[in-house]
Amino acid sequence: MRVTQSGLDLNLLVALDVLLEEASVSRAAARMHLSEPAMSRTLGRIRKALGDPVLVRAGRVMVPTPHALAVQGEVRAVVDRARALFLTGTEVDLPTLTRTFTVLANDAFTAVYAATLFNRVTREAPGVRLRFLSESHVDVPALREGVADLELGVVDTRSPEVRVEHLADERMLGVVRHGHPLLRGPITARRFAAAEHLTASRRGRLEGPVDTALAEQGLSRRVVGSVGTFPASLFVLRESDLVGLMTSQVEPLAAALGLAAFEIPLALPPLPFGMAWHPRHDADPAHAWLRACARELVPAGPEHSTAGPERSGPAR
Repeated sequence: MRVTQSGLDLNLLVALDVLLEEASVSRAAARMHLSEPAMSRTLGRIRKALGDPVLVRAGRVMVPTPHALAVQGEVRAVVDRARALFLTGTEVDLPTLTRTFTVLANDAFTAVYAATLFNRVTREAPGVRLRFLSESHVDVPALREGVADLELGVVDTRSPEVRVEHLADERMLGVVRHGHPLLRGPITARRFAAAEHLTASRRGRLEGPVDTALAEQGLSRRVVGSVGTFPASLFVLRESDLVGLMTSQVEPLAAALGLAAFEIPLALPPLPFGMAWHPRHDADPAHAWLRACARELVPAGPEHSTAGPERSGPAR
């Protein structure tokens, strides 16, 4: 954003952040407690300062321009740093807090824990909104660029400055429909390998730690295909004789769909479940509250923080 002759009103950054998040003048006006005409005038000032339309009409909706998308992460980061600067050392007033947090989470976490988190947020901070984003098939520095405020799951960030807190170690389980032929006798490594398998991977991977463990015993499995999300895999497994994988934390979800879990007869490494955030949020009491909420969702486990990347998990 360039500085004009009249100077730069830093409040425009806050307005720009809200406009890009809402992609709507009317919704942004409501968020900022302004009238629509006032918000339209603010958008006009932003357009003049940026030298870019920022939001353009596409049918009945407005969409950000390529330049607006390019600067969105930086704008969010600046706004977050400014907010943390003024809130450092203060207590957050949850009943009056107005904030939108973006959470990057694997779909298994969202399916199992999101309802509990939504209920707590609604109860303690009704002005807070949560926006869950699914993991992408490509790696992007979402925390560093401000696309997400918090990441939850098997964190494999490669941004060295990102804070990572280990919450618990999960173990892998096998999952099949009730009445599956594999359940009719002892589940050995050989019988497990002989079945037809389905993977759930956001990158479409067909191999993972299971294949490494099988290879150590001179075995291999036949993976017939992959789906992009874990919940999708459960519905496929329910209607087929395929064998899938899941973490122990989502066993209740599988049971609710009429699926059976079983111990995998292999020595598999544990999956480090944790959360990650950018250090610009360290002193933000509202973000600290969100982290505390997330921390209390999962079973207690060894807790530690690190500034480096976590261990890699299964096929993602």
